[in-house]
This record gives sequence, structure tokens and C-alpha cells, in this order.
Amino acid sequence: MAKSSAYPPLDGLVDLACRDGVDIRPTLLRVLTDLYVQKPAHSGEEETQYIELARGLIDVVDATTLAIVADKLSLYPAAPAAILDRLGVSPVPQAMPPPQKSTAQRTVRTELLEVFFAAGTDERRLILINLDVATDAAPRQPAASSEMIRRLENAALQRNPGEFARMLERALGVNHTLAERIARDPSGEPIVVAARALGMSAAVLHRVLLFLNPAIGQSVERVYDLARLYDDLTPAAAEHMLAIWRHASGKSRPVHEPVHWDDERREARSLSTPARYRSDRGRIVQPSRVKTGGK
Repeated sequence: MAKSSAYPPLDGLVDLACRDGVDIRPTLLRVLTDLYVQKPAHSGEEETQYIELARGLIDVVDATTLAIVADKLSLYPAAPAAILDRLGVSPVPQAMPPPQKSTAQRTVRTELLEVFFAAGTDERRLILINLDVATDAAPRQPAASSEMIRRLENAALQRNPGEFARMLERALGVNHTLAERIARDPSGEPIVVAARALGMSAAVLHRVLLFLNPAIGQSVERVYDLARLYDDLTPAAAEHMLAIWRHASGKSRPVHEPVHWDDERREARSLSTPARYRSDRGRIVQPSRVKTGGK
């Protein structure tokens, strides 16, 4: 993943803003470090990217965060020497095994999800384009069916974010709350991530952006910026964010979406209908009236 010229400078992380009075930089450094140490080894490019990310944040976070990061890297055999020197930490002996993965991973992913949604547009872009540096390859998301893409586009053209969220819930394998959060995000980056993960074409995404959310569609500049993000975003980075969304949702795999999935619901509703209202062939009928009093 070549980042030397195609992406904005990583120094932009130093300019991460406080959102609603909460500085997200300490959490970002801590979460990125947690993700980094979960991978036993990194390529030279991955190490360089992490060094630049961490170096830009180390100088602007509090002492408590620095102590937490230093503690994690002190136990990681593949910790970059440049960051250890900056933190004043001695390298771990290479004979020591790397830390084992644990249930803490889910907490890390949840925190990164919150960091992403709390960040501004520039910070979100930096997170997304560098996300695949930190972790192992995420499971590939099967491309959505053409029928599912059509349903998503139709919901957007009808300006129906609720229906769009319902489709996303099934297509991405996330819970309803998170699907609503993605669909109604006023900035639009989560929709771009979903589009890339589902294999949605750029043309369809453009129409979705123009119609789904007026806060996005009424700004030509915002639509253009999101279209450019879609072009720059790798499928691997989108799949990493999708994996984070699924773990935060308590799910780990996409939902199988049959073309005629609503037929299954109708059949279930039919089977739940009392037998006296159905004929032998399953056709719903009304019970005949009983005549009383000789009338």
C-alpha cells in the first residue's frame, strides 16, 4: 500500500481537534498501539507508518497515556526502536514470546470505533487509510448481491435512511443501532467504508451520497471529497473497519442474504397463522359465519 505521495501527511495527526471538549488523541495513540502489538511482526513499511503515527501523537498526549503505551511496547519484541527511545523504554529481549491475544481485543476495537465516529473528516481519513498498517488481514467481505445493492440505492433515492440502515444491517452483519449510526452519519465516511466493503460501484455510491442525507448531498464539495476517499480507500482498510464494526456489534461474520429473503418472512408469518384460518394448501381464508336462531 504505497502512501508516500497518494495520501495526506501523517503530521496531520498532530492537529487532531478536540470534539465536544474531549481530546481523542490519547485514545487514538493507545488504540493504535494495542492493534499494533497484536500482530507478531510487521513489514518495514508498516513499521515506518506506525512510527510516524505514534511520533506525531507522543508529543501531544498526557503522561498517563505515555505510560500505558510504554508499558505495552515494553512487552512487545517487535516494538520500533525509534518509539522506544522516544518513550525512554528498553527493548524487550527477543527470546520473550509476543503477548497473547485476549478478550481485550474487543475492547480495543470498540474504542477505535468510538474514536472514528468522534473524529472530524480529516482525522477519519487518516484513520482509514492507515488502518491496515496495524493489524493482520481482515476476513474478506463477500461482495453484496446486485439485488442488495439495488435495494440500498433505492432506499437512498427515496431519501429513506431507516430502510437504508435496515439493508446495511443485513448486508454488513452489524447490529441495528450501528447500522443506523452509519446511515445517518452527517459526514458520510462510514457510508464510504460500507460501499467499499460491499463492492458498491463508484457511480452507485455517488447517487447514494447525493440523495440519502441532505447534509451531504447539498454540498458538492462534500460529495467530491467522499468520492475521492472512496478512490483512495483500499478494500483491506474497509474490511478492517468492518471487522471492528462487527466485533462492536457482537458479530463476526456477514449475514447470508438470499435474493428473496422477504419471502422467508412471509412464509414464517403464514405458518404462525392459526390453522382454522388456512386451507389445506396454506391459503388464508376467513372462517364461515355460524347461523343462529334459524336465521
